[in-house]
Amino acid sequence: MSKPKHLNDLIHAKVRLGIMSLLMTYGECNFTFLKKTLEITDGNLGSHLQKLEDANYIEIKKTFVKKKPKTIVTVTDIGTDAYREYIKSLESILYIDK
Repeated sequence: MSKPKHLNDLIHAKVRLGIMSLLMTYGECNFTFLKKTLEITDGNLGSHLQKLEDANYIEIKKTFVKKKPKTIVTVTDIGTDAYREYIKSLESILYIDK
């Protein structure tokens, strides 16, 4: 029986796990989609996005479409690797006795 790996606390937070999971599924997401899907406020989402961006897990691009701001979030290679490692760590915990 192998010892489970340490879970990445940055990804393990519920909202940040949701953000990363959506980005891994869709490749890129806009701010409004993330906010509605995760059912959180602008401020809460912004705070979590900032933490992921500070860790270089995501990239945020702000543009304007028809004079309205649009924020697009994509996962970086570092973020992809961190997410995959997080999932492997979870799996090692789930299957520890099998």
